[in-house]
Amino acid sequence: MSKTILIADDEPNIVISLEYLLQREGYHVLVARDGQEALDTIALMPPDLVLLDVMLPRMSGFEVCQKLRADPARRHIRVLMLTAKGREVEMSKGIALGADAYVTKPFSTKDLLQKIREQLGEDAG
Repeated sequence: MSKTILIADDEPNIVISLEYLLQREGYHVLVARDGQEALDTIALMPPDLVLLDVMLPRMSGFEVCQKLRADPARRHIRVLMLTAKGREVEMSKGIALGADAYVTKPFSTKDLLQKIREQLGEDAG
């Protein structure tokens, strides 16, 4: 059974390209365009991994990550923060709030796929 990945990002170009890339790799893809929608989607259909943008409308990626980690039923979901905020302080904050990994934009799709496979415990093949 294929793994499910939730893309939580409000930039249409990024969502479209990530959705295409991940579906091509065989993943089932869900999309949320703001932080609250991400939490609502996770409640209905928990993914294996969330690609979580920090800068989201309604609720930041940091808040979404914090809420996931505070919920025992959702704590196991892998969170890969995906953001243009690449400064050390943002990365440290994301990891401190429970993110499993951090990728800064712009990113190479090859590197991103490798990180996703690592987070999902898949062989990088």
